[in-house]
Parts: sequence; structure tokens; C-alpha cells
Amino acid sequence: MKHITTIGIDLAKEVFAVCAMDNTGAVIYNKLLKRDAFVNWGLQLPAGTRVVMEACGSSHHWGRWFAAHGHTAQLIAAEFVQPFRKSLAAKNDKNDAEAIAIASRQATMRYVSVKSIAQQEALVWHRLREGYKEERTAHLNRIRGLLGEFGIWPSKSADKLIRSLPKLSTDSNTPVGVRSAIEQTLQYLKELHAQLDQCDQQIAQHLKTQPEAQRLTEMTGIGTLTASAISSTVVDAKHYKNGRQFAAWLGLVPRQMSSGGKTKLGRTSRRGDAYLRSLLVQGAKSTLQVALRQTPDKANRLQLWIAQMYVRVGYHKTLVAIANKHARTIWAILARNERYDADAWQRMSVSAT
Repeated sequence: MKHITTIGIDLAKEVFAVCAMDNTGAVIYNKLLKRDAFVNWGLQLPAGTRVVMEACGSSHHWGRWFAAHGHTAQLIAAEFVQPFRKSLAAKNDKNDAEAIAIASRQATMRYVSVKSIAQQEALVWHRLREGYKEERTAHLNRIRGLLGEFGIWPSKSADKLIRSLPKLSTDSNTPVGVRSAIEQTLQYLKELHAQLDQCDQQIAQHLKTQPEAQRLTEMTGIGTLTASAISSTVVDAKHYKNGRQFAAWLGLVPRQMSSGGKTKLGRTSRRGDAYLRSLLVQGAKSTLQVALRQTPDKANRLQLWIAQMYVRVGYHKTLVAIANKHARTIWAILARNERYDADAWQRMSVSAT
């Protein structure tokens, strides 16, 4: 009987596809299993089996489950699995499971680290917070559009719109039915803000239990949200060879379109975690504002670099450059277990001389 060395699994809510291969890459079996049968099948696997799944919903749960039962669990990003699917016209669960198994046999394949329960617990509050923010924006846009039907044109600013709603709800020129809708909107926004505050409290509480996240907040432009999100998303910074690779994973580097020995760089790749990238760019805004307020005689080396880049390439490119530099610094703090040291470059310059 052939020995199973690799199993590719296409995860789902109810029906799972499992493709088993031997050390030559030959398929031993490829079948569909319902949830209960899938669990029983997993319990009967020989210890040490290599189990590979696509990084999707519930993949971290199953990664922990297989690891707890003595197997080697690995996750592959969906974009790396797609090229190994036999036919785009014949996409089904079995073909997906086989493509996952084939992709895992590539020597240069990159994997997604399996998150711990604690990390995913913290990320729950980040996801809820983003959802509440989207609901708030959608509701404000909805009420702004409805008010426009009655010739009422509130400010485009969300804060100004919220401040104007109480006055509109008592204005005699506002139709009675509209006043009632505004009051309901105010109550709903109040509930959303309470939920957002609860999320912020939970995230701040999580930060207190994470020493590495606390070290990140010592950096300029890295606040509670960013530090908590990074410590909850990045399982092991040493997984990345250097800070440049970490920044590339976050999508903070240009796209490369080189050919014939000629290097051509395009726009920012925007690969990886969009939420982390947006937080780093937001933090870069505060760093940029502080740098531009400093006079040349009082600015430090980083602030001088930022000011010069701002003049040379403009606002948006400078933001991405700052976010990239922040990402590299974050990698150094996490991978080397260090604290942020803003004056390290000065000591390096002195030692070099």
C-alpha cells in the first residue's frame, strides 16, 4: 500500500474535499466528506501527516486542530493555489483539493502561519470595529441622501452632519415624518458609538497582555489599534527574512514589471492585509504632520528625510514611504525582540567613524 505523505484539503462549512498523495505526487484518493466524517477521518490519520489547506475561513481553526493531533498543518494563500488548478473551466472541490496538494509540493512555496486562539480573539474586536464603522458611514450617507429629497443639504463631513441632526429634528421646517426618522437615526448612531467604544476598550485591554504590542506603541505613528492588530496578525516576525520582505508582505512596495534585464517599477502592490496597511498609512499621516511642523534646526534625521521627500515626491508617495519605513522598524522590534530606539542611527554613525 502506498504511503500518504501529503494531504490537500478544500475546506467548507459542511462538505470537505480531501486529496491524499504519496511521495511521488501520485494521487492515492480524492474524496468528499461531510463534517462528522471529516473529523473521524482526521482522527484516524497516521501521526506526522502533512496536512495542507487554503488560507480561508476556518483554516486557522483546522490548522490548530490538526497540529493538536500530531500532524504538520500548513496554510497556503489562495492566489498561490490557483495556478495549479487543472482547469479554470472545471472548478470543483476535488480539483481544488488536488491543486492545494500539488502547490504544497513546490520547494519555494510560501505559507501562512497558523494564528493562535488568543490572536484571533483580539482580531474579533478589530473586525467588529471595522464593521460598525462601515455601518455608521452607510447610515450617514443614507440619511444625507434622504434629507436631500426634502431640500435639506447637510455638510459632507460626518462629524458636522451628526452635530446638525439634533437641530434638524426640532426644526419646524423639517417635515414631521422626517423629524421622527432623524430621531431614530440619532438613537442608532448612539448605539453604534457605544459599540465602537466597547471595541476600543477590549483592544486596549488586549494590548496590556501583549508585551510585544506595548513595545510597538513606543514608535512614532504606531498607536493602540495598530500595535494590537500587528501583534494579533503576525505570528512570527522571523518568518520574514528581513524588514524589506515584511514591508512587501504588507503591500507597501512597488509592483515590479521587469523584463529583458530592465527593471521597471509600478504602483504600490497593495498585496497582503489591507487592514494593517491602512493602519500603517494612517499612522504615517501623523508622522508626516509632526515632521512638517518642525523647523530644520530642531528636526531630527528622520524628520529631515521626511520633509525632503515631501518636497521631492509629494504627499501620497511620502505617506507610503513612511509606512514602509515603519513596517521595517516593526519587523526589527518583533524579530530581534528589541525596543524602539529613535537615536540608534546616531550611535551607529559615531561607531562607524
